[in-house]
Parts: sequence; C-alpha cells; structure tokens
Amino acid sequence: QVQLVESGGGLVQPGGSLILSCAASGFTFSTYSMKWYRQAPGKEREFVASVSSGGILVKKYADSVKGRFTVSRDNVKNTVYLQMKSLKPEDTAVYSCNAEMGQYSYWGQGTQVTVSS
Repeated sequence: QVQLVESGGGLVQPGGSLILSCAASGFTFSTYSMKWYRQAPGKEREFVASVSSGGILVKKYADSVKGRFTVSRDNVKNTVYLQMKSLKPEDTAVYSCNAEMGQYSYWGQGTQVTVSS
C-alpha cells in the first residue's frame, strides 16, 4: 500500500526553524517528483517547493518562501525534507507532501506548522 507520512511539524516562534520529513513507501520513490504544499485556515492550498526525480535534481520554490526554505530528497531513505528558516506567522499552515509520476499522484495526510509568539 502506498504511504506518505509527514512529520516534524509543531509550534515555533517567529524567526525560528523547523525541518519537515515525508517518509514514502509502497512505490518506487526515486522515479517520482516530490512536492510540498501548504494550506492555511480559510485559504487555498498553495505550492511551496518541489524536487525532481532522476540524476539531475531540479528544485523549485514559491516566491513567498524562496531564500528561506530548502527542499531535498534521500532516495536511500525514501524521504523528502523541507528545511524551513526565518519562519513567519504567515507560514502557519498544514504542510502536505505529494509524489507524482505521469498519471500517478499520491498525498500524505499533512503536518501542522504553527508560527506564533
């Protein structure tokens, strides 16, 4: 069974840092592009970051997080990470990971990140 399990969320002060993890199983992880999305209460789900599959990794970021967030993947551990720095209250959201290859697309349940003083 395909599974994507996010972890690492929690409460952090403005300016703080968190690292989110998404552990994958049940499919060939290395062949899938991996993406992070987030959704705040009352707002639309938005793209955060992505990392491509293959030998040459291409990383993309939303303008709102560029320079603060870093996405990476470990194809041995079948895990994708999102390193978040200089966190702002507006980063508060449920963060979900997505695995995609052609017509196949899988989602995790999400992990809550709350940035508050």
